[in-house]
Amino acid sequence: MTDPNPIAHVSDTAYWVASYRATESERPEALFSDPFARRLAGERGEAIVRALPKGAQMGWPMVVRTAVMDEIIMRTITKDDVDCVLNLAAGLDARPWRLLLPPSLRWVDVDHPAMIDYKLSELSATRPACDYEGVRLDLADAAARRTLFARIGADARRVLVITEGLLVYLTTEGVSELARDLYTQSSFGLWLTDLASPGLLKMLEKSWAPVLRGGNAPFRFGPAESTKFFAPFGWREVEFRSVFDEGLRLNRTFPFARVWKFLGRFAGARRREEFRRFSGIGLLQRT
Repeated sequence: MTDPNPIAHVSDTAYWVASYRATESERPEALFSDPFARRLAGERGEAIVRALPKGAQMGWPMVVRTAVMDEIIMRTITKDDVDCVLNLAAGLDARPWRLLLPPSLRWVDVDHPAMIDYKLSELSATRPACDYEGVRLDLADAAARRTLFARIGADARRVLVITEGLLVYLTTEGVSELARDLYTQSSFGLWLTDLASPGLLKMLEKSWAPVLRGGNAPFRFGPAESTKFFAPFGWREVEFRSVFDEGLRLNRTFPFARVWKFLGRFAGARRREEFRRFSGIGLLQRT
């Protein structure tokens, strides 16, 4: 690619994350199998990984995020009576094609028209495992977003909302508005999201900021109060998975991570909790 910055729009980060899923899927002992990821990521995904400092080495948090979210999604569908999944800013996520989902499950992907069109074109030869709908919509359009939520909410009994890799790109005001809009639908019972912290944003600012800002995709949202941020909008935490701890469990982490884990035992309780919530995956429930 001739463009020195392969990220032209925030939605291009979907190619980047798909490249990490492809690399993991090709490992002998992969945590998950995404046979579509390499094709979906294409050259653009590989170019983004190359453009980011230590891009290849820093893929493990996205891999851990995918594996943990897969686990929580399958569990909530089975045990929490979820009949609809609403995946916001779905990007190149191929879960409806790669997971063993119930045929009766309704899965709704929402993203920019070009992203939905590209994904469906690339996956046209394969049928999704469930009742799938791709919605072409810019989530920044508040009126269109609320209309969509009302339509989905009216047709479902219990919805699991997913915002994987979305909130970090929004402003605090944008996340607040989204949380309010989701809460207006009584059938939206669960919300699964990844969550950054101020410390993580500061660390990433030093390494990846030039590339991401150049593509109009800066990291913005990392609340100091972690999932408590959502409480005023009607959402409470029912589960939190530390990406660091899950990386150790899944054997996908950075060098000397276990040394850091050992040294952390000597820190105070507050400091340990801050480190645990440095980066994580939270399952929120409607209050």
